[in-house]
Amino acid sequence: MARKSSSAKATKFATVAASYTAQMHALLDAIITADIDPNSLEAKRVFHGRGGLYAGCEHLSLDIYPPVWVLTSFQPLSDHDLARVDAAIHARCAVLGLAEVNWVYQHRDTGRAETRLMKGVVPDPHVIAEAGCRYLVHVLRGQNHGLFLDMAAGRAWLHDRISAKPGARVLNLFAYTCAFSVVAKRAGAGDVINLDMSESALRIGQQNHQLNDVAHGARFMAHDLFKSWGKVKRFAPYDVIIVDPPSHQKGSFVATKDYARLLRHLDDLCDNGSDVLLCLNAPELSDGYLKTVVAAHAPHLQFVARVPNPASFADCSDERSLKVLHYTCRFGDADS
Repeated sequence: MARKSSSAKATKFATVAASYTAQMHALLDAIITADIDPNSLEAKRVFHGRGGLYAGCEHLSLDIYPPVWVLTSFQPLSDHDLARVDAAIHARCAVLGLAEVNWVYQHRDTGRAETRLMKGVVPDPHVIAEAGCRYLVHVLRGQNHGLFLDMAAGRAWLHDRISAKPGARVLNLFAYTCAFSVVAKRAGAGDVINLDMSESALRIGQQNHQLNDVAHGARFMAHDLFKSWGKVKRFAPYDVIIVDPPSHQKGSFVATKDYARLLRHLDDLCDNGSDVLLCLNAPELSDGYLKTVVAAHAPHLQFVARVPNPASFADCSDERSLKVLHYTCRFGDADS
């Protein structure tokens, strides 16, 4: 009986292992067909298994922060599967005429991340590009690499908005490394206020402005927003306000309780016609949830449109994906 039980377990394990390995095919296909310009520093997502469009690959994503490929998995990967990824990246680099192969593997589990340099080197400093702007990234440190690639369409929206409002005053809340501010300044914004609790993130933000020669007129405030309304209001009203908070970060922002608190202050920050970009990256919360909170706590905001996510971040459900909503502030007839 013991031998039979052991055999059954072995058969079950082999079946699961074969199924698990087969799940890598979609990722490997994405690598060997990746549309990458070997002469470009443009960062991009190569494979978005997290979008749920590839059965069994929901734990996987692959980005390129030139010249480094970054594979992220929310499940541990076997040495065999990592070797297959390595071979696919080598093959694609050979086709692209790239002599060096650089790639990083990060395994994330319950809020922790283990990051390994699998091959090659990571530049220091590591500068990448997006839509003509340059940014510092740090792919070997932490879960956030310095630029959220899924927000590319939001940054493009801001560029277009500021281009139509030259000299606009911008408030960038939860600024992180200030990519929105860089885009705004390059598009012709006037003063930009960047607020974030992290001094280290804002220091990188300052370097990003220097990289792009747009340091003039940008301010950096390392404060807790909910304790700093007076400082923020001092520069109001703003023509454009960006709200891109973490969805659930203890001690900073929890969307289900703090979005309402934030929205109640917007009347003091807006002018008639101010644009507000509200972002929510919580798969469990729909855009309908955010619209309901806005209607209850910021009735002067009128919904305009949802900004589509980049095609490379396609998701099986719009409600699970990043939500980026454009509102305009309307207090009534400005001439009354």
